[in-house]
This record gives sequence, C-alpha cells and structure tokens, in this order.
Amino acid sequence: MTMTESTRYSIEVDVEPAYLDEESEPEEDRFVFSYTITIRNVGDVPARLISRHWVITNANGEEREVRGDGVVGEQPHLEPGKGFRYTSGAMLETPVGSMHGSYELLADDGVTFTAEIPAFTLAGPRTLH
Repeated sequence: MTMTESTRYSIEVDVEPAYLDEESEPEEDRFVFSYTITIRNVGDVPARLISRHWVITNANGEEREVRGDGVVGEQPHLEPGKGFRYTSGAMLETPVGSMHGSYELLADDGVTFTAEIPAFTLAGPRTLH
C-alpha cells in the first residue's frame, strides 16, 4: 500500500484486558479474562468490520486460533473519525497468556483491508511483577 492508501484505510485498535476473579477457578486451571476493545476509523473512507482472527497463547506456549464474522454478533460500520467499543472474553488454562490478531474490513469503495490487533497480555493477580 502506498502512503496515500494507508491513510485512506486506517483503523486504530486499543485494548483493555482484565482478569475476572469471580469467574475463574485456579484450582481447576480455569483463568477467565475480559478485554474491551475500541476500534476507531482514523482513515478517510467509511468501512465495515467483516471478520476477526485471534491467536490466543497460554503460558505453556499452546496456541488456539479463533475466526469468525464480525465482533460480538455485529459487523459495525465505521465512519471516518468514529469508533466502536465492545467487550468480550477468553479462558486460559494458565494464569498468564497473550492475544493478538486482526480484523478484516470492507471499505465503502470496495477495498478490503486488514487492521492488526497488537499483542496484549492476559495476567491473573500476582502473576507479573
């Protein structure tokens, strides 16, 4: 993509992970996390979020991939300067892990492009110093 195209099709992704103590059962190797994501269209062209792809990795290095349409049952349409915020969750067998991935978007002008979701850490209480 040229620099002009990259500013036309640009999505910013912010992530806020949280450990859900009340839903986790550490003695059963069940660690539950939520993550709130804000997706913002910082490009020039309106676009619809079509699909998601996640790679979830636990502390043992085991990876699980998740693919699906939209996010939380929706395929939000993002006008330039506008955003969409949602909360979802993940369960790990270890108290620490990470997630990263991407969204596929379809711009109103017919161009399909990808927005990377930067890696973030999932960590239970007292697991990271």
